[in-house]
Amino acid sequence: MKKIINDPENYLCEMLEGIYVAHKNQITYINNDKQCLVTKNKKEGKVGIATGGGSGHLPLFLGYVGDGMLDGCCVGDVFQSPSAEQMHAITKEIDSGAGVLYIYGNYNGDIFNFDMAAEMADFEDDIRVETVLGADDVASPGPKTPEEKSTRRGVAGIFFVYKCAGAAADKMMDLDNVKRIAEKASWNTRTLGVALTSCVVPRVGHAGFEIGDDEMEIGMGIHGETGIRRGKIEPADQITSEMMERILEDLPFETGDEVAVLVNGLGATPLDEQYIVTRKINAILEEKGIYGYRYYVGEYATSLEMAGLSISLLKLDDELKELLDYPANTPFFKQY
Repeated sequence: MKKIINDPENYLCEMLEGIYVAHKNQITYINNDKQCLVTKNKKEGKVGIATGGGSGHLPLFLGYVGDGMLDGCCVGDVFQSPSAEQMHAITKEIDSGAGVLYIYGNYNGDIFNFDMAAEMADFEDDIRVETVLGADDVASPGPKTPEEKSTRRGVAGIFFVYKCAGAAADKMMDLDNVKRIAEKASWNTRTLGVALTSCVVPRVGHAGFEIGDDEMEIGMGIHGETGIRRGKIEPADQITSEMMERILEDLPFETGDEVAVLVNGLGATPLDEQYIVTRKINAILEEKGIYGYRYYVGEYATSLEMAGLSISLLKLDDELKELLDYPANTPFFKQY
């Protein structure tokens, strides 16, 4: 597959350099390490929120550092975790005395390094760190209660966790309440994706897996993890109906609920097609007596040039609605 790049070894660094040039009024980096990205508009006295993960998913993760959302992000190489030392550096930089909340996807490499960074921040700097995982992918096994540890993958629905927790922190809630909000948003979010093609990691130079020109795979993860089923590609309404059925049954979502909807392109799906799916989602929700309070459509968590999309639903209550509506201004997301 063709790519507009230079040396694949420089892919991450050159991408980050471009981002810092384009968004120099909002973000910068620390310790002369471009992979350690922080907001330029630090708000004293608020809970710091940090995230991180492998690159290749723009605008996830770093695109949500900014006013009303996140304060820092560690960026790993494509589909690779950042180091504990980098995350520790971010933690120290964004702490302003109110503690730090980590929000990141439920992947073993990230968990290992972020837990180590939290221990370093505690022992070396006396910074209290709490953690909430994004674990919204209904294609992977989930917990039966909010208290049970989840083995679910974190995918595009983590955007809702960032949005609600970031608003709570900006409203100067304390760490316990910001964590509570993040946990509630995470538990109330469900996501399912469909992939039509593979993606190409620059250093590898070829597709990570094969999928036929006339095939699709429902439930594939954002790194190419195996989904629920593979079959012949179907019309948009049929694909959407199957995905929505699985999502709605999982929480479950019920008549009378209000939800936020995220239709997320995986990197190579035109907005035209995403809006065709959005139309069908709305029809399904109306039929079931569920109110779509807000719709977000576009690329929020991609997988390089993978063709396909995901659907996320966040079940709302009055508290989450207020936080979802709260203004945000980041390089890749703005809401007024």
